[in-house]
Amino acid sequence: MSISIDNLGALNVFVQAADARSFTVAGRQLGVSSSAVGKAVARLEERLGVRLFHRSTRAITLTPEGSLFLERCRRIFCEMEAAELELSQRHAHPSGVLKVSLPLVGMLMMPTLSTFMRAWPEIELDLDFTDRLVDVIQEGFDAVIRTGEANDSRLMTRKLGTFRYKLVGAPTYFEKHGFPESPADLSGHQCLYHRYPSTGKVEEWRLVDYVGEIVEEPARAAVSSAVEPLLYMVRSGLGIACLPDFAVRDELAEGMLISVLDDAVQKSGDFRIFWPSSRFMSPKLRVFADHMVENLFPH
Repeated sequence: MSISIDNLGALNVFVQAADARSFTVAGRQLGVSSSAVGKAVARLEERLGVRLFHRSTRAITLTPEGSLFLERCRRIFCEMEAAELELSQRHAHPSGVLKVSLPLVGMLMMPTLSTFMRAWPEIELDLDFTDRLVDVIQEGFDAVIRTGEANDSRLMTRKLGTFRYKLVGAPTYFEKHGFPESPADLSGHQCLYHRYPSTGKVEEWRLVDYVGEIVEEPARAAVSSAVEPLLYMVRSGLGIACLPDFAVRDELAEGMLISVLDDAVQKSGDFRIFWPSSRFMSPKLRVFADHMVENLFPH
């Protein structure tokens, strides 16, 4: 069924309710009562001749027809927003506040974030560093940077790049303890581990021997719930750590750290940027994503 321009307000109410999964929250965001939202949705359902939501006393969920209709509505609003932005910002310089959530390891992205701030001084970065699972839409983030794939249909995503892990130590450490020539040799070294603060699990190194067999993890000399202390301990010559390559790129280039057993480390990951699918990728978000791709993981 076609929807006239007069009904765009009802479509917006429906999208807000679907994203919030609550008439009450949607009403608060729109500045109207929850009953007004419910009545607007009911009128839309009557006009379409289908039920868009399953309703209960505790929550609302989309019906299959509602899910299909939501995707179509998002396309409509994305096209409208894209047209408006293209006209209003065609000659505008990207500016304004950009609220971004990053994982705690994102602190090691600060050199890249600093170059972005110098390149785009009219964009104010509002950075939130946390490993918890944030709700991009409910918490008002323009974007979120995380590892892994998207598991929320409300989000659009773009891959920023792939990183690998490296076993690294300081030259002074290897002068004192020698270089490990195989993963088995690590049993005689001071090995520094990272613990995920969100789960309490110690991060695996995922080492293989020369025939590709997984080897037992070396004993732990120290464990930290943040990467920065591990990097400090490694720089200080206190042991060997398994760290993302982007976190130690400068230290390796300057000879402050040395990587060992590169072929034995079978561990990598992807960073992705996520943003609400109901929003057009604004100029400030686009230049931010482009900068991170070009500088965080240079080819």
